[in-house]
Amino acid sequence: MDVVALLGIGLLTGVTTVLFGFGGGFVAVPVVVWADSALGADAMRVATATSALVMVVNAAFATAVTPRRVLAALRGGGPLLVLLGVGAVAGALAARHAPAGLIRWAFVAYVALTVADLLLRPGFLRPRAPAEAAAGPPRPLPAAVGAPVGAVAAFLGVGGSVMTVPAMRRAGHTMHVATALANPLTLAIALPAAVVFLGGSGDPAGAHAQAALVGLVDLRAAGALLLGALPVIAVLRRRPPHLPDRLYAWTYIGLLCAVVVAMVL
Repeated sequence: MDVVALLGIGLLTGVTTVLFGFGGGFVAVPVVVWADSALGADAMRVATATSALVMVVNAAFATAVTPRRVLAALRGGGPLLVLLGVGAVAGALAARHAPAGLIRWAFVAYVALTVADLLLRPGFLRPRAPAEAAAGPPRPLPAAVGAPVGAVAAFLGVGGSVMTVPAMRRAGHTMHVATALANPLTLAIALPAAVVFLGGSGDPAGAHAQAALVGLVDLRAAGALLLGALPVIAVLRRRPPHLPDRLYAWTYIGLLCAVVVAMVL
């Protein structure tokens, strides 16, 4: 039943990868915590690590099938991508050794604060006014945010999208463009983080032989999630649904709320 449930959630991560740029990150974490509950306190660290591997594959695939004209918005963003990766290495190393309870409640607190910020601060739910849009193109993300975004995203396993989509939205991008651009940014974070999580020692596998762990990554859970996600990404990238921008933004917030509830319960 665990595998069937993971396949079903994999379908959902495919949808959220395409529509919201999540790459499976914050959706995968609560599910892997549930699937690996036998690991006890280590389940959260394993979920964070497994999420990173799932995000690498999902984000890479989604980026590969994103139109080049959309990805052109990241032209000149090399320093940002490098700093995202540097921050991700630091965050992943910290997650390997941090208390599992700290990661869990930091995850809940961060996503809950993000929801509050999106609801209370202007710029996310409403796109730029026509006069503002005419004043110039959307602003690029500054490279300086790369290291802190990468570190927090890798430490919590949320992926870059929970941070970058709101930032790009406030910079003037539509939800369609902001979520598409979140995938290459997530890849820059998830790839070095996954390498850190796959290596090293001192992992919980010895105490729980039933878990198919490599480093801190549960390959069984990751495989099931990806098996469900990749076909959905392929289909939705070819035939993307067309959501009104404001509904798109509200749905994004609704998903964040659902994840907070799942982690608390």
